Amino acid sequence: MDDKEKITPEDAREQEAAEQKAPEAEAPAAPEEDEAQKKYDSLNEKYLRTLAEYDNYRKRSIRERESIYPEAKADAAAAFLPVMDNLERALEIETEKNPFYEGVVLVKKQLDEVFAKLGVEAVEAASGSSFDPELHNAVMHVEDDGLGENVIVEELQKGYRIGDRIIRHSMVKVAN
Repeated sequence: MDDKEKITPEDAREQEAAEQKAPEAEAPAAPEEDEAQKKYDSLNEKYLRTLAEYDNYRKRSIRERESIYPEAKADAAAAFLPVMDNLERALEIETEKNPFYEGVVLVKKQLDEVFAKLGVEAVEAASGSSFDPELHNAVMHVEDDGLGENVIVEELQKGYRIGDRIIRHSMVKVAN
């Protein structure tokens, strides 16, 4: 044999290592590796879905939390509307200006201030104004040729709102 053909132990190890690596690269992945990859993909997909569900839940919770306060404020104001109605009826009665009457005036003024702080406003339903079904509730109808179409004749009960939200519609009598 020539020196060219002599194989050193180092060369033999390198050749053996190369032969062992080559079949691994060419051979398909072991079934265990395929199964592990599928399991990984499945778990990763579940994780991503769970993450998306949690994000949606968090956003929904924030929206609900933000909507609770205006709803609670409107409900609390609605509970006090009968009190306001009774105070207004009490003030409509003609009496002499005694301390009792002055006390009712002060209580009404105080309730007006509380409503103002909460942003509660009366809905405009003056006689002669136009009827708006989003603001008014027509409970009576009158035929009057002197008035136009859908004109408010009389306000029977005041309506209230907070911003754009109607707490109670005005009850009105409408002409034609």
